[in-house]
Amino acid sequence: MAGMNTLLDEMGPEAREALLAHAHRVDIPAGTRIFKERQRADRFWIIENGTVDLDLHVPGHKAAVIDTLGSGELLGWSWMVPPYAWHLGAVTTHPVRALEFDTMAVPKLCEENPPVGRCVSTTVAAVIARRLDSARTRILDLFALHHSDMPLAYAR
Repeated sequence: MAGMNTLLDEMGPEAREALLAHAHRVDIPAGTRIFKERQRADRFWIIENGTVDLDLHVPGHKAAVIDTLGSGELLGWSWMVPPYAWHLGAVTTHPVRALEFDTMAVPKLCEENPPVGRCVSTTVAAVIARRLDSARTRILDLFALHHSDMPLAYAR
């Protein structure tokens, strides 16, 4: 799994400390909706422990869980790309302890410190790719469940 802990581990001590200077630890109770789709993305987190479901609003149905994140994983990448709005929702399934980052300061740090910027960009790109694959697989699973008589155009 491509989590931000990999990013922190790969950074030199000075770069890591520079990034961590823009974080604070938060505790989030189980059952808390951290964000909803289309809301403004203004933070991101590194999960230290606990679990978070990423979900997709399905009109007329309960939200479809697309992925479950745990220890060491990045929660939130939408702050990095326009329109700076969440693409999925997030709800804690167990109590979460995480590092919460200020997305007003981190982009400036990435611009001023190219090694930090490269690490953050590379890690976020890997997370986006993994989430896209996870979402595709889950949506195909949901489609197959509700339309078992229809062939899937593409499946792994």
